[in-house]
Amino acid sequence: MTMTQTVNQTTVNAISAPPDEVVYSPHQHLGLGWGSLVNTVQELWDSRELVWRLFRRNLIARYRQSVLGYFWAVFPSLIMVVTFSYLNRSQLVPIAATDLPYPLHVLLGMTVWQLFADGLSRGGQSLVSSWSMVTKINFSKESLVLASLGESLLDFAIRLVLLAAMFAWYGIVPAATIVLIPVLMVPLLLLTFGFSLILAPVNGVFRDIANFMPTLLTFGAFLTPVVYPPPTSWPRVLINYANPVSPFVIAFRDLATEGTLSMPGALAWGCLVAVAVFLVGLRVFRQGVARIIERV
Repeated sequence: MTMTQTVNQTTVNAISAPPDEVVYSPHQHLGLGWGSLVNTVQELWDSRELVWRLFRRNLIARYRQSVLGYFWAVFPSLIMVVTFSYLNRSQLVPIAATDLPYPLHVLLGMTVWQLFADGLSRGGQSLVSSWSMVTKINFSKESLVLASLGESLLDFAIRLVLLAAMFAWYGIVPAATIVLIPVLMVPLLLLTFGFSLILAPVNGVFRDIANFMPTLLTFGAFLTPVVYPPPTSWPRVLINYANPVSPFVIAFRDLATEGTLSMPGALAWGCLVAVAVFLVGLRVFRQGVARIIERV
């Protein structure tokens, strides 16, 4: 066989040979390990200007035709404080004695709970409310959830002003450890962000979730020591560990008034749960949104 025949035969064999099988999956570059987390965090950092613009857009749209404006940030907390203070004083709903004046006790708990509840409610709706952007524009979809969390954080800051006024009304000087509250809020924000990342794609498929959320959050408020002291006797003390928001409510009161943590173990457990929920939420969101967009 000549050299030319050999080359021709090799070319024919290469052409007729079956190609290597390549399996493609959406977001194949995102694994389950550390690289996936670094990639997501980097994308969020690169999208920080987009997050700011989305936050401003949501804020302007929210208060554009509002008469009471930012008063709505404190209105739910005031209603809860007034209602349960009346029920407690009239003995219609007997509640165990609290170390603080009861209205202040409730407001401290509501300040933390509303941050979680508002963040979860808005974060769960973030994809649906911007669905046209999600399906037509390529950008970090987590930015929508993060921008909605920024709204809840602003409302939290407004409620802190009301809380300061309540401290002044009762003549109570906050403990020096109140300066640690921003550190305490970090794992709570991770917890809220993680649950929102899980809820948002689920709400994109099952729109009934949005109708169910107010009922679930109302029920959750009564499973959190907001209007009553945290239980300390067995087995009710388990609620401080089973409810991931409870340790942050308890620690917030402790840092603001006592200067020491009454349940450091519960807080440590809450922080671990917050990190776990955040990591799971990143994975669920990335995979969930990719599959939802493919089917639209």
